[in-house]
Amino acid sequence: MSFLDLLTPERVRADLVAADKTELLAEIATLLAGDQGDEEEINQALQAREDLGSTGLGHGVAIPHGRIEETGQVRAVFIKLQTPLEFDALDAEPVDLVAALVVPTGFADQHLLLLAELAEMFSDRQLTADLREAGDASAVIAKLAEFKRKSTGESAWTD
Repeated sequence: MSFLDLLTPERVRADLVAADKTELLAEIATLLAGDQGDEEEINQALQAREDLGSTGLGHGVAIPHGRIEETGQVRAVFIKLQTPLEFDALDAEPVDLVAALVVPTGFADQHLLLLAELAEMFSDRQLTADLREAGDASAVIAKLAEFKRKSTGESAWTD
């Protein structure tokens, strides 16, 4: 299962506005929870992970993630912020591209594989430039699908 396989159109935002990191994590928790009713637990898991150290990778990218007991499934969101915000990233640059995950506590291997995939994805400067230029959620999904197709040789995912 790849990151792209986890995304639904409802969990992709291309123009989200957040005042700060705390507000962004709350927005991510809302998107990840959907109608599952575990928004607060997700928000706490994301914040607890950030308390250990920032998930801001540098170059304007962050990968907030957390583990929760109750979820039976891995969930993901992708956000392009309208205005970059401070995220305590390694290079101190503000963040504007965010891929977030929540996984069940027992999914350690899958969690690590997804994080590695995201790190590889975000290390591609052309992809990050393309994502920053994407005008809406469908364009973001198309850019991610094209990257996946090129990097794996698989058919591009479309909705």
